[in-house]
Order: sequence, then structure tokens, then C-alpha cells
Amino acid sequence: MPKYSAPTRDFRFVINEMLDIESYGNLPGFENASEDLVNSILEEGGKFTSEVIAPLNQIGDQQGCIRHEDGSVTTPPGFKEAFDQYRAAGWGTLTQPEELGGQGLPQVIGFALKEMMSSANHSFGMYPGLTNGAIEALKAKGTPEQKAMYLPNMVSGQWTGTMNLTEPHAGTDLGMIRTKAEPQADGSYRITGTKIFISAGEHDMAENIIHLVLAKTPGAPDSSKGISLFVVPKFLVNDDGSLGARNGVSCGSIEHKMGIHGNATCVLNYDEATGWMVGEENKGLAAMFIMMNEARLGTGMQGLSQAEAAYQNAVAYALDRRQGRALTGPVDPEAKADPIFVHPDIRRMLMDAKAFTEGSRALCLWSALQSDLSEKAQTEEERQAADDMLGLLTPVIKGFTTDMGYETATNMQQVFGGHGYIEEWGMSQFVRDARIAQIYEGANGVQAMDLCGRKLGHKGGATIQAFFAMIDEEIAAASADPALADIASRLEKALGEQKAATMWFMQNAMTNPNNLGAGAYNYLHIMGRVTLGFMWLKMAKVAQAKLAGSPSDKAFYEAKLVTAKYYAERFLPDCGALRRKLEAGAESMMALDAEAFQTAA
Repeated sequence: MPKYSAPTRDFRFVINEMLDIESYGNLPGFENASEDLVNSILEEGGKFTSEVIAPLNQIGDQQGCIRHEDGSVTTPPGFKEAFDQYRAAGWGTLTQPEELGGQGLPQVIGFALKEMMSSANHSFGMYPGLTNGAIEALKAKGTPEQKAMYLPNMVSGQWTGTMNLTEPHAGTDLGMIRTKAEPQADGSYRITGTKIFISAGEHDMAENIIHLVLAKTPGAPDSSKGISLFVVPKFLVNDDGSLGARNGVSCGSIEHKMGIHGNATCVLNYDEATGWMVGEENKGLAAMFIMMNEARLGTGMQGLSQAEAAYQNAVAYALDRRQGRALTGPVDPEAKADPIFVHPDIRRMLMDAKAFTEGSRALCLWSALQSDLSEKAQTEEERQAADDMLGLLTPVIKGFTTDMGYETATNMQQVFGGHGYIEEWGMSQFVRDARIAQIYEGANGVQAMDLCGRKLGHKGGATIQAFFAMIDEEIAAASADPALADIASRLEKALGEQKAATMWFMQNAMTNPNNLGAGAYNYLHIMGRVTLGFMWLKMAKVAQAKLAGSPSDKAFYEAKLVTAKYYAERFLPDCGALRRKLEAGAESMMALDAEAFQTAA
């Protein structure tokens, strides 16, 4: 059975040393986030996810969820009991407001727990993960009555939440949805329609499920401008907070998926279900985007988390499995063969994984800090700058991190050779579970178009210029340090490639929009590599400073410097090739007629 151990030392390094969150102690929510408290949460969270959640991962994959004749769904063995422990320990309350029963801690701490949860058990982590997104949407757009009725129980974990967007004929193009919402005399609506791919849509782990549903009211524009958002509980809630009658929403079937079998991905049928509008009529898409942006950041983290779990198991296997001899001569002459860990090609895959996972962890936690600052920084200027940067990076985190997470999981399966293809080793589950993260919450091609079609031009290009200036400043500061100068120089060249690619879009996308579409995916990967390079330069700077003081865990900081150098040497040069692909434009890509793609009889 595959194992998982939370990388608490690395979490402590990023949160306490690189981000130095104690320095934000003057901001709301940060005043209690001392290093001791952070370390305690990380240690206890690591134990819970490693000892309680991780052992259920393979069970969930093998047994999956079961739909019964009455439409109810049973989660895999152990899931409900583990969720009861999760709820009792208050893990879901870490970052929620104190007035809702939460602990009011910074998002950056909660994001660390989310990574642990997802690495330990991707399917399990989706149940509370989707609830968090629903909570954020209701906090932002719900009426005072809706907040009072739903949020306390959702924060506590007594109830869970979902998001209902996709329909059989309408995926990314939500303007095509057909679900109807008929107004009633009492102010409620009757919701009728079918939603598909609804993660955690029906299960036995909570007393109630609060669905957030996109639908159209009579006479609404037949486009995305005619979408409204509704809250539709599985069980109606009485005025005193007790549960009433079962609502008209049921699970028609469970999707048969490539992975994440432990999560109940449902077809939900709404048959005149009672719902209430959230926010303004025809403004539902904007309200749902609050939930979707939360989900996209979480999905990016899922790419990292599957890579981390796969990496840990590949390292253990590479140290144990013996095949062949080291190219430089036997490492263990007394044995018949050396561990495969000595072979450069195995090291290539493991170093790629180490550089990606540690760099992405820093990016995800740094971005979570930007989320905190967007709400809690002292000045409006600081809050807006953090929000702008987070908006720019959201498609990068979602798209690049999940692409690389899947690639990393596949490479870690490769380390196992033939055993990686055998189910009992568990490596195929990491690959299959990682694959969905590239697809849901907006497929990665859509993320690339969001980045290039919307975010680059945000505020007349001011946000991307702020991104460039931020990295230029970090490069300039590091260039004077001989230990960091080469890393800084390589990052500077990669950033130059991104700047040139940005300029090429400015010169060529207006005359032919297909040039933007043809190069957007390459641009996403350029920016992803540059952004992780920025994180590695920041981490290398901290590590170098720590080494100057002769720390007790010297090897940890030395490994950071070596990995930063490896990332700069092996990942950043790709930016040049990606830029040249981008600058090839759309001509040959779009030249052939549809018939040319069809196999001749």
C-alpha cells in the first residue's frame, strides 16, 4: 500500500521563514498566528492526514461510492467515520470567521492543511473543499437570513456544500444552460433541470447538503447574462434551524470516472426543487465565480498534492529497488546490484519532482498569503495590489501546476518500472486522480485563454507590468550575492522570454486573434516556469542567509540551494523554446480544412 507523510518541515520553512507570517502580526487574523501555533497545527494536521485519511485512499479508489435504489449514496468504508473525526477536531473551522464559529486564522495556514488532505486522499479532500467554496459565495452574496440559516452548520461541517454549473449540453459555455427557476408567491423559486459532474453531490457524511445552482428565470437573456444563482438544500431548513422535508433534488446516477472514485460525482436531477436566489437576478455567474476562483486555486494545489504523494513513494522505491550498477562503479559492492537511486535518469525524474513540488508549494502558499492581504492589508492600495496579483496568477496556478502535477505523477510511476503499472503498488491511482485536475474548474486551455485574453490586459497591462517589476526587483537584489547570481541570471533570461512573448502578443494578436489562441498555452507554461523560478530564488535567498548562521539542520538548507540551482538549469531554459513556438503564430495550426483531419477510407 502506498504511504504518505506530510512534509511538515517544508511547510514550516515556507510559512515561517520564506513568508515570515509573524511579520504580519498587526493584521486581523495574523495576531494569533505565532510560529509555535503554526508548527502545532502543521504537526497535528500532518498526523491526522497521514494516519487517518491516507489509509483510506486506496480503499476509496478500489471500492468507490455506491448509489442505492432510493437515490442515496454511500461513501467508501471509513470515509464517514474519518469525516466525523475531521468535524470533531474542527479542522474545517481554521480560517473561517469567529462570528461563524471559526478560528479566524490566515488562509495561508488553511491552505497547508488542504494540501495535506489532498495528498493523503484526493477524493476525501474534495468534500470539505467544495464546501469552502460554497461558504465563500454565500458570505459574499447571501442575504443576512441566508447566511444565518446555512453558514454556521457549513462551517462546523454538519452540512456540506456543492456547486452546480455543468449540464449535459453545456460545459464551459454556461450561457447555454437550460435549468429553469420559476418564481413563487412566497419569494422562493421552483428549480427544474439536470446537472452533471457534481462533485460530492450526494453522500452519507453530513446531515444536509447545500447546493448552489445556476439557473435561468423566465424571460432572462438567452446567454451568460441571463444566469442567476440559487441556494437549494437537500433538506429544507425550518425557521428554528431544524431539518424539514426532503427537497426535490436527487442523484440520478454516479459518474463512472477514470479516477477520484472515492468522491461521489453525481448526476443531479432537480424536479421543482425549492430554492432561493443568491445575489441579484441575472448576476449569478459573477456570484458563482467567487466559488470558482476559490476552487481553481484549490485545484492547482491538487496537482501539487498528487505529485507530492507520488514523489514520496517513488523515492522510497528507488532507494529500495536494486537493478544494475552505478555508471561510476558499484556503490554497494557486497550486493548483486545497486539501488536504482544511483542511476542519472532516475535522479532526473526525482529531481524534477522535488523541484516542482517544493516550488509549487511555495507558490500556492505565497498566493494564499496574497488572498489574506487582499482582504486584510492595512491600506486599500495594498489590498488591491494583492487582489490583482492573485487574479493574474490564478489561471497559472490552476493550469501550469496541474499540468506539471500530472506529468510528475506519471514520471513517478515510471520510476517503478513494470511495478508502476500494477495496481497493488498504487501508483496508477496518483496518475488517474491527478488527471482530472487538468480538466475540471475550467480546462487548462481555458485557463490559458483567461490568462492571455483577459488578465494580461487587466488595467491596461498594469498588473502584468507589476508582476515583471516584482521579479526584476528580486533578481536585482540577488545578483550581488555570488551564491545566488547564477540562479538570478537564469531567471532574468527566462523573464526576458516572457516579456518578449507578451510584446509579440501585443503586436500580433489584434490583427489575428487566432495568434493569441494558438500561443496562449505556451505563454501559460512560460509564465508558470518563471513564477516558480521566482519562488525558488526567494527560497534560495532564505536558505543562503540561514547557512551563514550555521543552522543545526544545515543539510536541509543546502538541499534548497542545490534544488534551486537545478530548477534554474533544467526548467527555465524551456522558456526560450516555448516562446519560439508561440511566435510561430496560428497560420499552419489553422490552415487545414476539417476534412484533412479525418482518416481516409
